[in-house]
Amino acid sequence: MSQTVIDVRTPEEYAFGHAKNSMNIPLQELNEHIEELKKINGEILVCCASGVRSAKAYRILQQNGFNKISNGGSWVDVEEMIANR
Repeated sequence: MSQTVIDVRTPEEYAFGHAKNSMNIPLQELNEHIEELKKINGEILVCCASGVRSAKAYRILQQNGFNKISNGGSWVDVEEMIANR
């Protein structure tokens, strides 16, 4: 199954470093991208700096009918997980 990584940090934080091939959609803009995200085929993995904002993003997606989602926590952990596949 394919997996799309969405980093919900600010663009400034994302520019500092991010998981390879991740998309940057800041948490405060997530609701504006729901329809676009519904077109994704496969699992969505959300991440941020520490896991707090990604937990909020997870809940937002869940409330909007997404069921193939995971909270990856920190983008550093997600990057490590991807590298170890």
